[in-house]
This record gives sequence, C-alpha cells and structure tokens, in this order.
Amino acid sequence: MSFTDRELQCADCGATFTFTVGEQEFFETKGFTNEPKRCPDCRQSRKSEQRGFGVQSSRRQMYPAVCAECGIETEVPFEPREGRPVYCRDCYNSSKASSSNW
Repeated sequence: MSFTDRELQCADCGATFTFTVGEQEFFETKGFTNEPKRCPDCRQSRKSEQRGFGVQSSRRQMYPAVCAECGIETEVPFEPREGRPVYCRDCYNSSKASSSNW
C-alpha cells in the first residue's frame, strides 16, 4: 500500500499536524485502523495524565503525625493508625540505612 503525508486536525487543541508516511506504516504494522485524533503534544499530555504525572498527582493528601523516634511534627502520605509508629523522613531513612548494614 502506498502512503503520503496527510494533514490532520487535533481533536483536543484544533492544531493541524502531519500524519507522516512513517507513522502510517507503523500504524499498519501494528494493525491500527484509525488515524490519530490528537497532535503529538496533546498525545503526550494525555499519556502523562493517564500515568499519574498530571497536576492531580501533586495534590496528594498529607496527614499530620508525630515522629515516634525524634518527636517532631511531620506529614505523611497515609493516614496513621493508632498503635503503629510513624517516622519523619530523616528517622525513616536512618533506620532503613542501619537495617541494610547487616
């Protein structure tokens, strides 16, 4: 089958982008029957969001806690349970390092 570069319009941002011969050949080898709907920039943005690298992931809920080792107030990305020790970053890292020196 013979391919030529095709100009397509992005469904997200409306920009015109080129669906190259190489991309068309790749689509054919993978068995894809639909043309891309999004320009490369919008495709990349969408992939990042789906993998959790979007704006949403930076808003992780943090919970207040008191470090069981040094007693400072800290925040942790999980809800502490009663009866279970919680450590600040420094104490956690130092206990982790000392346990790996066996």
